[in-house]
Amino acid sequence: MRIGIHEGSTRFVVELSGSTKPRIFGLPDPYRVVIDLPEAIFALPADKTGTGGGVIDRLRYGQFQPGTSRLVLDLGGPAKVTRDFLIPPEGDGSWRLVVDLVSTDHADFVAAMRPKALPPRAPAVPLRTEPDGDSDDEDIVVIDPGHGGIDPGAIGRGGIREKDLVLDYANEIKRQLGQSGKYKVILTRDRDVFLPLRERVRIARAGGADLFLSLHMNANGSNRVRGFSVYTLSEKASDQEAADLAEAENKSDVIGGVDLDRYSNDVASILIDFAQSKTNEQSVAFARDSLVKEVQKQANLLPRPWRSAGFAVLKAPDVPSVLIELGYVTNPDEGRLLLRDDYRKELSSTIVRAIERYFEQAREAKRT
Repeated sequence: MRIGIHEGSTRFVVELSGSTKPRIFGLPDPYRVVIDLPEAIFALPADKTGTGGGVIDRLRYGQFQPGTSRLVLDLGGPAKVTRDFLIPPEGDGSWRLVVDLVSTDHADFVAAMRPKALPPRAPAVPLRTEPDGDSDDEDIVVIDPGHGGIDPGAIGRGGIREKDLVLDYANEIKRQLGQSGKYKVILTRDRDVFLPLRERVRIARAGGADLFLSLHMNANGSNRVRGFSVYTLSEKASDQEAADLAEAENKSDVIGGVDLDRYSNDVASILIDFAQSKTNEQSVAFARDSLVKEVQKQANLLPRPWRSAGFAVLKAPDVPSVLIELGYVTNPDEGRLLLRDDYRKELSSTIVRAIERYFEQAREAKRT
């Protein structure tokens, strides 16, 4: 990939191994140009991420969904594509996709760059009036490895990527839960693919989840900060750090180049009876009474390890949900620890015990 800056325009060029017909469109708030290609392998140096020039502030690329790879050009302001074309290779050279952009105003951007058509939206999931969970049935646990594809999440020392680590932990937790035969476990993603936040919630609700765990790794400007923490949903954040983390996590859809307007109706349906007290009580019970109590025996905890904030991925009104920050990839010691196979198995085992404790307490409460 490269950027050429010309008088009055910016040229973006991508070298490709073959001919293709890209889908190119723009998204406002913030201004982005999205280029969708068939599923691709990106043979690019890591330092290309973040490169910008002309009207382009930043480049991002990666897997968007099965069958589709995505490039996202973050713009400094509204800019439209005036032309795009493919140049065939000369000799042993590469195909080249050329995209020319010029600055414009908001109205022209929206008119010229809005996607012409969108894939059909998944059907809404009916609201459950009573949580599932007959004592004779399998409890359903949905594990959500955060980030993925075009959205790497936090980047730690040595290039540790949050999206890769949390998938490893999700698979280990699933493996251990499966050994008991008491649980049906669903992963929101089982590969390096991007998922919008609302899609993660939809998967949990459609799967009839009795518990939803979104797994993440934290980052901090200070490499001394370390520790495990868990978050539940609250419109009012428990502290500024929790509010900042929620704001960062909720930007995942922007990073992936998602048309946020497309989800306006979904948001409305998800927030029906949002303040459902029973669901929130169950989320807090798992976080505070099960998870923190189990993990403190095994891992370092962040001060005040249970916190709350407005995380979009926790907004299913009928599924107890928590967001888990397994540790800080920016802390040298904890980053190395999180990479170790033995530590992953031990910490996953602790989370599994917390899940078992939660469901045992729930069944006991039903009996009494």
